[in-house]
Amino acid sequence: MITIAVDAMGGDHAPRPEVEGSVLAARQFGVRILLVGQPAELRRELAKHSVKGLSVEVVTATEVITMTDSPTHAFRKKKDSSAHVAARLVRQGQADGMVSAGNTGAVMTVARFVLGTLPSVQRPALAAQLPTGKGGVTVLLDVGANVDSKVAHLLQFAVMGEIYYRLIFGVRRPKVALLSIGEEEMKGNELTQEVHGKLKEFPLNFVGNVEGREIFSGNVNVVVSDGFAGNVALKVSEGVAQHIVVLLKKALQSTMASKVGYALSRNAYREFRKSIDYAETGGAPLLGVRGITVIGHGGSNANAIKNAVRVAAEMARARLNERIEQELSALPVAVEA
Repeated sequence: MITIAVDAMGGDHAPRPEVEGSVLAARQFGVRILLVGQPAELRRELAKHSVKGLSVEVVTATEVITMTDSPTHAFRKKKDSSAHVAARLVRQGQADGMVSAGNTGAVMTVARFVLGTLPSVQRPALAAQLPTGKGGVTVLLDVGANVDSKVAHLLQFAVMGEIYYRLIFGVRRPKVALLSIGEEEMKGNELTQEVHGKLKEFPLNFVGNVEGREIFSGNVNVVVSDGFAGNVALKVSEGVAQHIVVLLKKALQSTMASKVGYALSRNAYREFRKSIDYAETGGAPLLGVRGITVIGHGGSNANAIKNAVRVAAEMARARLNERIEQELSALPVAVEA
């Protein structure tokens, strides 16, 4: 049975959605859950759910990392936080992966230094799954783990993203692209131009540069970026999606003349909203660390936590880290990094 440690105190509304989502995940996916946090609060929430026959346990952590804590302070001063304890459970082999909807910077710092990085990886990357017009997803990485990246880092991101997409989504030869300001090879800054030239020599299905609008087209599977540009692209996309939802809702309410027409349009609206809901993807895996780590949105609801556990379990079953280390160590980028 796959075991996932859940940081039950990290999110904006913890521990309610973390507990509910974990119970849903244990029931639906057959995984063992270690709820990490303050026992009294967790047991109070667990009492609201039927957990008979489910493998859900409470693991004590006395401290909580808040959204206002700096990553450095959280890592150094709160050694018994729920994020620290969850990471240690993974490091000690008591859990196959961890999930947290806590302070992103702090969780990444804890994961990176408690778990460490894979031998052939210099910088881990945060990978976001974004819905496409063709019904699938595009994986964009890095979306914030590294503000400043070097050529070797982006090359490693490309390899890790390709392996992740291949193993998790079952695409034999995922199309890998580089985020830039134009499709032409000479477009972009010095970093993207150099990365472009080296990616052409890699044993990947590299299709060249793409502009930001192509992320959602479904024409590519993996889009590689430095963490600064990737995070900006992600946050702009989230903002546009939320704005479209608001505009669409207003338009439906103001133009529906009949109750039947409104009901039909409302169903379509719900399907549209579900298709762009981050809760359906669960969270972003932090690729390159020695233990499976999935980081969710701070405002994650129970459905988001459930799906984050699903993602972590899928990565564990696919033995993703072993494949990343095996394939990356055989490439020149490992030596260059």
